[in-house]
Amino acid sequence: MTLMRFGLASLAVLASLPVCGAELPARDRDFLLHAVESHAQASADTALAIWKLAEVGYQERQSSALLQQELAGAGFAVEAGVAGMPTSFIATAGSGKPVIAILAEFDALPGLSQAAVAQRSPIQGKNAAHACGHNLFGAGSAGAAIAIREWLAARKLPGTIRLYGTPAEEGGAGKVYMVRAGLFDDVDVALHWHAGDRNDASQNRTNSNKSGKFRFHGVSSHAAAAPDKGRSALDGVEAMDLMANMMREHMPQEARLHYVITHGGAAPNVVPDFAEVFYYVRHPDPKVVQSLWDRLTKIAEGAALGTGTTWDVEVIHGAYPLLPNHTLGHVMQASLERVGGVEYDAAEEAFARDIYATLASPSRPLGSERVVQPYAPQQQYGSTDVGDVSWTVPTVGLYTATWVPGTSAHSWQAAAAGGMSIGLKGMNVASKTLALTAARLLTDPDLVKAARAEFEQARGADFVYRPMVGDRKPPLDYRD
Repeated sequence: MTLMRFGLASLAVLASLPVCGAELPARDRDFLLHAVESHAQASADTALAIWKLAEVGYQERQSSALLQQELAGAGFAVEAGVAGMPTSFIATAGSGKPVIAILAEFDALPGLSQAAVAQRSPIQGKNAAHACGHNLFGAGSAGAAIAIREWLAARKLPGTIRLYGTPAEEGGAGKVYMVRAGLFDDVDVALHWHAGDRNDASQNRTNSNKSGKFRFHGVSSHAAAAPDKGRSALDGVEAMDLMANMMREHMPQEARLHYVITHGGAAPNVVPDFAEVFYYVRHPDPKVVQSLWDRLTKIAEGAALGTGTTWDVEVIHGAYPLLPNHTLGHVMQASLERVGGVEYDAAEEAFARDIYATLASPSRPLGSERVVQPYAPQQQYGSTDVGDVSWTVPTVGLYTATWVPGTSAHSWQAAAAGGMSIGLKGMNVASKTLALTAARLLTDPDLVKAARAEFEQARGADFVYRPMVGDRKPPLDYRD
């Protein structure tokens, strides 16, 4: 089988699968919702502290420590520094089967500093921001895990809840190294969520991707007095970029190719002997990603040949597409519908209107944060290292409205909302939804079996997991 076995037509069929088992009893539901609410202020404090820290991938030392401290204080056993990553951790509570994992992220994005206000306002001295909401992701997941632990203890039920602290999702692929190390091998189901501009539990496919830093090496010289003696590494980068942009015309339409020049020299009058460009390649099928990557390396080879330079590449990360599980998706959808959407107060409505006025062609209207979107899986074009988890264990996730409707991820508007009450309210919806979903799984073994059966069918009997990063160690310095 190929990783593209299930296309959108098949997704529509799988999306119609019924939810197994009965709804969670009211007493359990009420206990869990109350437990999340009772911990909501602590979760909010953690989320805002991580938002202010804004630590980038593999440098999230204080952010990771905050989450570990919160979980340890709630009775979890915490193992830090797993899979060769100093900021990763696993927090465990309960015992026995099933084992339910909840994923938590906490890395920020470089170059997007922003205050929690409704106009563009970078924070002086800051060069990073939580423009993808991972401060909320980490704290909200921890809040859900703590509520589930309290419920398991109160009900004296078997079952293990694990919070996986996963660093460097933004281009560092922390989860890939955890999967490769076998840390999910005994997990029955993995849950995750993400900040967003809507409340949506549809189980979508994402793009697979691969990235790398292409480094060119030349010969420095005086650019005016001795240009003939120099060979510009920047010429190598620019020649590569020119040919890569020509390649765009001849890629599958679902593919994505983007780059930034991370080093181009220090002074115009010095021919640069070193230059670097950081590339991403994406497509729904990892095999196509690899074929495009092979073409890109040929382009680098040609650029070096034409400019009299040499080149090398360091693969930074690679991720599989999300493998949807609609058995689990319908359970998550039911939980989200039970919780409901986000209600703004007057001050939040004013903030939202001001943000909305800055958005270019917003795809959702104000007010849609109050509703839960229908279950309608589709192909998305971003990527996530949750993909590798989803090919290892049945996995389910959701989005909640932590941003003003119509807001794009990786924007200053997302960073602003994620540092104030709008983001916190969306996070609270996610915590409650995760808690209800986990409880369903912990009390319904037939549901877990059904999810596993769908997973095995979708993945295929001949599937063997091979990480796209190969055997390289985690790129702990990729943000340096």
